[in-house]
Amino acid sequence: MSHTRRTILKAGSVIGAGAAIGGLRTFTAQAEEVDRPASVQLVSEQDATTFFHLAPAVESRIIEQGLPIGNGRLGALVGGNPASDSFYVTDVSLWAGDKNDVLDNEGQFPYERVHFGTFNVLAQAAVSIPEHAPNVITRYRRTLDISNGIVTSSYEYKGTRYRREVYSSHPDDVIVMRLTRDGRGAHTGTISITGTHNESTVDGTISGKLDNGLKYAAVVQAASRGGRIGLKDNQVTFTDCAEVVIVISGGTNYVPRYEIGYMNASADPLAIARDKATKTLKASGDALLATHVRDYQSLYNRMTVNFGQSSRHQRSMDTWSRLVVRGTPGAAADPELEASYLQFGRYLMITGSRDNLPLNLQGLWLHNNTPDWMADYHTDVNVQMNYWMADRAGLSDCFEPFADYCVAQLPGWTKTTQELFLDPRNRFRNSSGKVGGWAVAYSTNIYGGSGWWWHSGGNAWICNSLWEHYEYTQDRAYLAKIYPLLKGACEFWEHRLIMDPVRQKLVADKDWSPEHGPQDAIGITYAQELCWDLFEHFRAASTILNKDRAYAQTIAGLQEKLYMPEVSPKSGWLQEWMSPDNLGETTHRHLSGLIGFFPGDRIKTDTSPRELVEGVRQQLIARGMDSFGWACAWRALCWARLKDSERAYQLFLNVLRPSVSNSNGTAPNLFDMYSQGSYAIFQIDANFGAPSAMIEMLVYSRPGLIELLPALPAQWAKTGKITGVGARGGFTVDVSWRDGKVTSATIHSTTGTETVVQFGSWRKNIRLRPGQSVTVRP
Repeated sequence: MSHTRRTILKAGSVIGAGAAIGGLRTFTAQAEEVDRPASVQLVSEQDATTFFHLAPAVESRIIEQGLPIGNGRLGALVGGNPASDSFYVTDVSLWAGDKNDVLDNEGQFPYERVHFGTFNVLAQAAVSIPEHAPNVITRYRRTLDISNGIVTSSYEYKGTRYRREVYSSHPDDVIVMRLTRDGRGAHTGTISITGTHNESTVDGTISGKLDNGLKYAAVVQAASRGGRIGLKDNQVTFTDCAEVVIVISGGTNYVPRYEIGYMNASADPLAIARDKATKTLKASGDALLATHVRDYQSLYNRMTVNFGQSSRHQRSMDTWSRLVVRGTPGAAADPELEASYLQFGRYLMITGSRDNLPLNLQGLWLHNNTPDWMADYHTDVNVQMNYWMADRAGLSDCFEPFADYCVAQLPGWTKTTQELFLDPRNRFRNSSGKVGGWAVAYSTNIYGGSGWWWHSGGNAWICNSLWEHYEYTQDRAYLAKIYPLLKGACEFWEHRLIMDPVRQKLVADKDWSPEHGPQDAIGITYAQELCWDLFEHFRAASTILNKDRAYAQTIAGLQEKLYMPEVSPKSGWLQEWMSPDNLGETTHRHLSGLIGFFPGDRIKTDTSPRELVEGVRQQLIARGMDSFGWACAWRALCWARLKDSERAYQLFLNVLRPSVSNSNGTAPNLFDMYSQGSYAIFQIDANFGAPSAMIEMLVYSRPGLIELLPALPAQWAKTGKITGVGARGGFTVDVSWRDGKVTSATIHSTTGTETVVQFGSWRKNIRLRPGQSVTVRP
């Protein structure tokens, strides 16, 4: 598209500042030239995976109806109102709070919005075209296109078809909105941007500093083909334009460096934002879209999913109607909707977790500055669940922000642990009177700080998640990067374990099985399993990297003496506490006592004692089939491991059911809603946990074993195919099936060399070199 009559508004001078520091991509000046493809390669409208709505989002329900965009750092919820399109813009590093290292009267961390802090909205932007009011437009359609990574809205006004496309570009590091039309009409309106902390708007810019010293800024600029761009009343104006390209840029001076307080004092976010916006607008709308789509599809296209065809009627329904119909008891399966839900989880991962801070409780998407639980990093399942999907779904790169975050936080976590864990008011302190390594609380922020209660098992669970990523990638450089975390956690547990005089076994000191039961129980299953896994993984890392062999022997000695959980003779359940009695809530949301089964691997269906596996099964039955979305997802993953396909599938459907009247379930924009009784909040973990369960139903893996279709539900069994599934040991898997039987499976080696492939009773040993593949037909 030519830009012969293109005009550009520059909101201030072009100044570059700062540099990328550490493993995370910080908000820094733009490169002079972005590599741009010659043309855009869009998946066609009829072939793309889309979710559509027939009305704009209602402003008061933007968190449930707004469509999400993001580039891993800069995100937004988009409303899609033609007359006044709203953007709730976020930067993942805009966090209030500090290191929060002054304990309360119980020796625990304060958990509030001042010192622990909270995730914040960067800015609100609006594109206003008053002439295009809802009562005068026709044929409105709002779409999230996850094949191309864009949000669109289209409508007709006075015989002209208007279209808007919105996305957050990773290569250009800005949000782009392009207004186009097919016909004789034009665009006339304004673009405004406002802060959420009472900042002044000056010529399309806002800037400020939080109480903790974090600097931030946001800028809106525009270019047009035809017509005029201007400024009026601190708004950007566009008049009689055939096309308008709008760019929103913004960020903070956060950097992942403990020694400078996680802030680069010399960085100027406003200058950087102006620089990025100005440079981006040198390219045409077509070029910007082509650049974004190529980058996005390089990740999205790694996996395909096909569970069969939905009916023509199902396809014709808008997304909310389709969710409501599917959630009706006895409704027919909707295989394309279900496959698309899995791909939506991948869309959120690609847009929410790329070379910056990891996904928090709300990912990258927020609509106010008072999110429940501060939208923090919850370390007793939620942040871990956020990343269960990444490697399974062919998005190993998207796991790296979590690892880099942990590496960057380690100095603060270590200092706080050494200074505060043995505080005499801390009911979880070590009886040994000694402390080593590092620990965290149940919540963490981005400044090395913790909040709420000490979470003794949190360090081990974090390390076990980091280790599992190594199992998928077999990347020694990555293992070396996370090794200090593993060793430090072992040093903590070395002083945490105490000898049980009755069993003559090592048990964890007084602790709480999240988030129920007694707070002073020793040897809880949760801690014992996490500690066992941590020791196992550290010993393996020590061998692979040829480091600390003597210390690894010490850890092996401790591991050998660990008490391991038993099955209760009273309930038949795997005990959650060192007691035959159930000391908590039978149907509690957490599955803390089953952590050694999933996500852990100590208890396996094919090699563990039958009574142990049955104890897992009985505890799962007792926990029930209905809970919050993330809790249903965890249950589904456990049932998939037990090869109970119908229970696993039903729990997935429980996540997919529509959220109505503030219930648990899926919102119109597919966000998972967490019921708080009088209201429901968005919490992102189920959006990753449920797709993880779907993949685990189709491919189970551990180093040395890849099992095909272990829990294929009847509703997907007739015909299907999934490609690009990550498998532990360094492989990816493509598998096709018909009538519940594998018709073909191709195992690709990324870094792996040897594994067993299994389907039912059929097994085959395969050997490959990295880069090779083999196809099997059981």
